[in-house]
Amino acid sequence: MAILVFIFGLMIGSFLNCFILRLHNGKSMLGRSVCPKCKKQINWYDNIPILSFVILRGKCRFCKKKISWQYPVVELITGLLFTMAFLINFQFSIFNFQFLLIDFLRLFKSWFLISVMIIIFIYDLRWYLILDKIIIPSSIIIFILNLFLGFSWINLLISAIIGSSFFLIQFLISKGRWIGGGDIRMGALMGFALGWPYVILAIFLAYFIGSIVGIGLIVFKNKSWGSQVPLGVFLSVSTVIVMFFGDLILKSYYNLLF
Repeated sequence: MAILVFIFGLMIGSFLNCFILRLHNGKSMLGRSVCPKCKKQINWYDNIPILSFVILRGKCRFCKKKISWQYPVVELITGLLFTMAFLINFQFSIFNFQFLLIDFLRLFKSWFLISVMIIIFIYDLRWYLILDKIIIPSSIIIFILNLFLGFSWINLLISAIIGSSFFLIQFLISKGRWIGGGDIRMGALMGFALGWPYVILAIFLAYFIGSIVGIGLIVFKNKSWGSQVPLGVFLSVSTVIVMFFGDLILKSYYNLLF
């Protein structure tokens, strides 16, 4: 079943790649995929996740231009994260052959959140934007799913306010120079998805990872002090990490303190 889930994740990763590109170009999801270079329609056998990239040696069959590494990397990461979510959510049910509705709902929420975070990661990394058309519907869906999963609506609402307020204060102080409006709404999404106190952990972790990556980029002269950094990239990564390992991280932190 884990192998089937991994294959399913690869397929979703392929869909996400297509969705991100068409979203940026303002195109409908209807219709066959085409090569972004020569505009030739891609055959179904050239659109198999990872396998087609390997067979074609990373080049378009028609124009021989290089295919971006984004495609196989996103497919692979989606497959791995989907499989990890499956194994974590069904770690007991698998061996007892008992699959409860709450397990499927929890798994669906994990898969949905992973997909949203991958879209935000890629879009912000490439175009330095966090789109409201992704953030707002996702926040509503995640909020409803968490209510069905037994989360307190007060906890979720307070967490969303805390997450968005953290970035809103920075936005007001800097008059929009430090962060953008998308980061504010991203904070709300993180609050709805993770709840208290995990939203604080995710924000802290995002800045921790971002500082390490930023220093590395400066050291290797890829960036300079004051360069723009896509914060959504680190927020999406930290959200997924906390979704999987939030309890473990907090428990380790408390043990270290006390």
